[in-house]
Amino acid sequence: MIRFEERPLTSTGQRSTVLGFGAMELRGASHRVPRLLDKGVAEALLNTVLDEGIGFIDTSIDYGESEELIGRHISHRRSEYLLASKVGCPLDHQPDGPSNGPLVHDYSPANIRAGIEQSLSRLRTDYLDLAQVHIGPSVAVLQRDDVLGTLERAREEGKVRAIGISSTLPDLLDHIDLGVFETFQVPYSALDRSLEKYLPLINASGAGVIVRGGTARAAQAKRTVDSRHASPADLAFDDLLDGDDVQGFLLRFVMTRTEVSTVIVGTASPEHVRENAQAAARGSLAEDVYAETKRRLDIAGFRTSDPTDQGF
Repeated sequence: MIRFEERPLTSTGQRSTVLGFGAMELRGASHRVPRLLDKGVAEALLNTVLDEGIGFIDTSIDYGESEELIGRHISHRRSEYLLASKVGCPLDHQPDGPSNGPLVHDYSPANIRAGIEQSLSRLRTDYLDLAQVHIGPSVAVLQRDDVLGTLERAREEGKVRAIGISSTLPDLLDHIDLGVFETFQVPYSALDRSLEKYLPLINASGAGVIVRGGTARAAQAKRTVDSRHASPADLAFDDLLDGDDVQGFLLRFVMTRTEVSTVIVGTASPEHVRENAQAAARGSLAEDVYAETKRRLDIAGFRTSDPTDQGF
């Protein structure tokens, strides 16, 4: 088993392995965007995650069969991982919903409480280490629906140990200013650095940063200089890889940000889990390599913001 660096996740003392696992690829055939897995793959995958020393698992009601598979295959190893799920989701994950774009979420107290109970049952656990408000609603919605009060009561009952939010612009700064969330899950990668300057602000509020999209699939990469889609092929940094493949290098780039608590990487392949673990075990990039990578990213147009952006 690899011994990963552990970083602070919450101000209340939770710590996470710097590499986490995102369980969306376990969504199954009934999901609105089906992901079929051969028999036995989910069990092998989840146990490989733990066998490799990855101690943070992120899931959601929205991820179809994901919670049930986690409960079925690794609930007996519950002490080995922090378990994070989402609240505000439709309880049946709407398998007939649109194939693109977010589902309509319901942040009412009744739906949040029902969702927590359903997640606990499916995950076969008594508590969530982290309950994250999904699809970061505006502060007005959070206040209108008493979302934080509902989650505080769940924490007092021992069903939730920490409260976080999945957030991005334009509401991210408002969410930070509330000063109540213990974690922020945000999109960030070498190829989408639009939130890079906000990472220190999240830490300054006392919260940890959970990164999604850290290995930046080419089709999702954002070139901020002109908003065109781009890929790692647009960059010339083969001489910096030093034995890493591109995905491993991109993973280590994100890990180099000291503000980041954990990078969640999703896959349906046990072999890819092992490859990610080997890359993460190499640790952060060397200071000079990281600086040179940022220089080349800036030149290629993968900047921290659009050139017209004048500040926060």
